[in-house]
Amino acid sequence: MIEIRAERIHDVPARERLLDACFAGNRRARTSERLREGRLPARGLAFAATRRGRLVGTLRLWHVEAGLARPALLLGPLAVDPEIQGQGLGSVMMQAALGRAESLGHGGVLLVGDAPYYTRFGFAPALAEGLTLPGPFERARFLGLELRPGALAGAEGMVRATGRVAPAETVADEAAVARRRAA
Repeated sequence: MIEIRAERIHDVPARERLLDACFAGNRRARTSERLREGRLPARGLAFAATRRGRLVGTLRLWHVEAGLARPALLLGPLAVDPEIQGQGLGSVMMQAALGRAESLGHGGVLLVGDAPYYTRFGFAPALAEGLTLPGPFERARFLGLELRPGALAGAEGMVRATGRVAPAETVADEAAVARRRAA
């Protein structure tokens, strides 16, 4: 049985290993990562999926501004253990995360990802077409979703990080995990 729960601090090493396994290349060089760097995920919107005590899935949402003074969330990364991909865990996590974001009053969600996968949840490139990111990205993979009608309507400009800055010890802990993994 798989449990989806709030992410905990002790999940960090397993989460980092899972992200490395799911995203080839230098995942930390991606533009979306620049918006997450040094920030905490949105309160109540960092999820871990576990099976028999082992982390098998992760999904986080982050506070951003979608153009001038328009709050939104940035989704990502969503990752599922390669051994169980294709069994629906990613969909269940997406539905849980989007439902929770909506219940917390959030209006819009942005992401950079596989359009054929994310359109089934209501994401569309048209909702992000007036927005840009602070670095290179593939326009066709930049998608938006309105949890509240009109939340992203007419949004234009640069997407900026607005979430809580992570305490220095959190950043140092995650950097130490990355160094140990690389050694």
